[in-house]
This record gives sequence, structure tokens and C-alpha cells, in this order.
Amino acid sequence: MLNLIPEIIAVITAILYLVLAAKEDIKCWYAAIISSSIYFFIMLNAGLLMEAILQIFYITMAIYGWNQWNKVSNEECVIRIKKWKKIKHVYAISLIVILAIISGEILEKYTNAVFPFLDAFTTFGAIITTYMVAKKIIENWIYWFVIDLISIYLFFSRELYLTSLLFFIYLIIIIFGYQSWNKKLEEYS
Repeated sequence: MLNLIPEIIAVITAILYLVLAAKEDIKCWYAAIISSSIYFFIMLNAGLLMEAILQIFYITMAIYGWNQWNKVSNEECVIRIKKWKKIKHVYAISLIVILAIISGEILEKYTNAVFPFLDAFTTFGAIITTYMVAKKIIENWIYWFVIDLISIYLFFSRELYLTSLLFFIYLIIIIFGYQSWNKKLEEYS
């Protein structure tokens, strides 16, 4: 039960992060820092090395995201929701796949990491997608849907059942987040 308490706290703050991000509430980044700090130790303990490293990145990006979203005092600095051109998605997806293959090979050869290729794919996908959230790129929600769908399997296989449930809940929140951001994007037009 003691091992379950940190996971429960991490799950609650992770849900809070996503709900607040969908509402474009800057407090989402505080929840991200708390959740990622706890998940760092959970993922390390589960043998998901790339996911553990990803948590450090999430903390860094939460600080960056907070800084980006905090630039509201000057109307010109407000970050508005926007779309990427298709070529940027080709670059982003290619980068994710290439980095996942390289990292997966290294992890498989030199570590005892569990599911090295899936772990690397979800990690690098999450890195790119977190950057997209900080820049308010609407397609981030689509990327997250794919990453989180794969993550459900990854975490369930490591007996992180609450985290698997969290990622299932994420899938639902992602749909609402996309709809919310899309409505705001249409208002800008």
C-alpha cells in the first residue's frame, strides 16, 4: 500500500495537469512538476529508464511552458493556439521514429531496460509533443492520443495499473482538450 500512495498522488496531479492544460490554465505547469517528480522514481523502479528520464524533461518543460504561458502582460506576447503545416509533422514524426530506433538499439544492447523500443518511442514522442503543448500547437492532442494509447500497454505490462488507468482517462480528456482548443482556434479566425 505504501508503494501505491506515490502513484495515487502522481495520477491525481497528472490528471489535474491535463484538465488545466485543456483550459489553458497556467497552473497546469505546477501540477506537471509535482506529478513528474513523483513519476521519476516510479518509472525508475519499474525499469522504464527512458520514461524516468522523460520525467526530468517534463519538469524542465513545465518550467519552460509556464514561462511561455506567463507572457500575458504584453498583448503581443500571448501565445495563441495554432496549427502546424504538414511538413512540420513529417519532420516531427520522422525525428521521433529515428530517435526511438537509435535509443531502442542502445537500450537493448547496453541496459536491462524493459520494452526498449516502445519506451524510447513514447519518450521521444512525448518530448516533441510536450514542446507542442508549450507552443500551443493544436495537433499535440492527436500526438498525445497515440502516445498514451501505447503507454497504456507499456504501463499495464509493468503492473502500474493506476498509471494505465490514468492514461486511459487521458484518452478521454484528450478528446475534450482537442475540442476546446479547436473551438478557440476557430474563434481566432
